[in-house]
Amino acid sequence: MTTLIPAQAVPDFTVPMTDGGQFQLSQRAGDNFTLLLFYRGLHCPICKGQLRDLQRKLGVFGERGVTAVAISMDDQERAQKSSEDWGIDELMLGYGLSEEIARELGLYISAGRPDSPEPAIFSEPALFLVRPDQTLYFASVQSMPFTRPPLDQLMMGIDYALANDYPARGELG
Repeated sequence: MTTLIPAQAVPDFTVPMTDGGQFQLSQRAGDNFTLLLFYRGLHCPICKGQLRDLQRKLGVFGERGVTAVAISMDDQERAQKSSEDWGIDELMLGYGLSEEIARELGLYISAGRPDSPEPAIFSEPALFLVRPDQTLYFASVQSMPFTRPPLDQLMMGIDYALANDYPARGELG
């Protein structure tokens, strides 16, 4: 499994979005950070809460120069259903992340359980902050769906980092 190292480049990738556009990491950088929230997909109720929370906080992240996008391995139909059923109409919602790119990003990959609403294969949650130069600043990569990083704490960390020119940590690998 690949492990991305802070202060090193994050692989560029492109995914389609539910609004009909595309998200390409190198083309959608925030002024200070791009927040990449990788979620499990339509089948995950914890993801629903996390995405709705992020959507409510888009304004305060935007004030900090942070562009946010949520991305899954779901197909277009499942992603569109997530958008509609969960009320995600402001947060950029990407879909169709390939297994190859998910692995390059160091995401954990799971197989769907038989007789469950899970797709055959999907990534587990992760949250990255990427600098405008496309280097990794922060990473939280999970192997299970529970215990997500609280977005309010992340926001406080961003405030501290920006006010104190705090460097990426973990850069030695």
